[in-house]
Amino acid sequence: METSSSSGEWTRMSTRRLIQFLARKLFVFCLLSLLILSVLLFVRVKYNTIPESSGLFRASGLQTFFKHNINCSAIYDLDPVEVGKSLTIRRKKMVEDKDESLMSLTGNCSFFTQVRGYDDVCISEEERDFPLAYSLVVHKNAWMVERLIRATYSPNNIYCIHYDQKSSAHFVSAMQGLSHCLPNVFIASKREAVFYASISRLKADLNCLSDLLRSEVKWKYVVNLCGQDFPLKSNIELVSELRELNGSNMLETSRPSQLKRQRFTFHYELKDISFEYQKLPVKTQQAKSPPPHGIEMFIGNAYFVLSREFVLHLNSSDVVRDFLAWSEDTYSPDEHFWATVVRLPGVPGEVPRSLPDITDLMSKTRLVKWHYLEESLYPPCTGEHVRSVCIFGAAEMHWLLNYGHWFANKFDPKVDPILIQCLEEKLEEKRRLFQAKTILTCRKG
Repeated sequence: METSSSSGEWTRMSTRRLIQFLARKLFVFCLLSLLILSVLLFVRVKYNTIPESSGLFRASGLQTFFKHNINCSAIYDLDPVEVGKSLTIRRKKMVEDKDESLMSLTGNCSFFTQVRGYDDVCISEEERDFPLAYSLVVHKNAWMVERLIRATYSPNNIYCIHYDQKSSAHFVSAMQGLSHCLPNVFIASKREAVFYASISRLKADLNCLSDLLRSEVKWKYVVNLCGQDFPLKSNIELVSELRELNGSNMLETSRPSQLKRQRFTFHYELKDISFEYQKLPVKTQQAKSPPPHGIEMFIGNAYFVLSREFVLHLNSSDVVRDFLAWSEDTYSPDEHFWATVVRLPGVPGEVPRSLPDITDLMSKTRLVKWHYLEESLYPPCTGEHVRSVCIFGAAEMHWLLNYGHWFANKFDPKVDPILIQCLEEKLEEKRRLFQAKTILTCRKG
């Protein structure tokens, strides 16, 4: 009996020791698991404070521009969580997209075209038979210029880049790199030092138009853009809509107010000023003679979509040449030159003077939000204002893509990088959707 009792006691003690041993092991395991989980949560919280996994898109060590981890479809649908995430990203200090990085990337053309998707572009028969020309008057932010070209790109289009003579050396090198790597992109043969509201801005476009007419590409329409513009239509959509113009032009052209008339009824002189523009046309008390050839004046903006026939006419017309010379000493001649010339009797795609005003919201060329018209003509700006013009925010993407315009202004990656990234994604999505309905030709770009 004692032996049996001792054996039972030993068994109970062994069982207790085993339980205690297992309990200690379980405690250590749980503690270790808790520590690992804490570390993982710390890492997750830490890295989620970085602008939603934003980071430089790198390829083989060459830096391109910032990409952000964001759901663009949700942004388009105005999902409050994703829009809120875009606002958080905007508040973070972004690493600036350097001109030098584009300059370096275009140093290896085959790699550049591959990374940016120029090397194998598919186009529809409709696009192939309807090439477009672009006049890009730019002066800074090389990556935005490249992204603008990429968003409008078709290998049968032709692109003229006019960079400001005052541009930085790195920006100029980046533009030259683009023209070197892309066979349908070239630098304007004559370049101006562009000053705000002066004739130089108009001449920059005219320089590109002259070069584009000499190109072997027999483009159908020409579009002029600046570095803060961005398309709202893919190339195949734009071609489809431009075909419907049937030779007419698309631009703003309205009768001038008395205040706007002062821009061309007095002589202006370009003078040095202590301001960001360096020089500005300053009004004098010297009255100008009336416009030559009895031309009736109209006003608009600097941006247009013009037919090839219209541009050919400009290049050969004595009336247009005299009007350009007369406009030399006016204020912001680009804002009355195109609007007036398109109303001249007999020009290709003429807008008859008898027709009512064509405002900027009626013309599909370019969508701009003015601060003083927000909430009456369009929803409020969700980005920032610069001189009464809205720099768009991501929450405006749905409105921008559905208003009906072809291009919009202004965009700035320093104000809202998400909007530009999501527009790129949405345009690519629309391009594929439209091209899926047609026969494609794929060739090296």
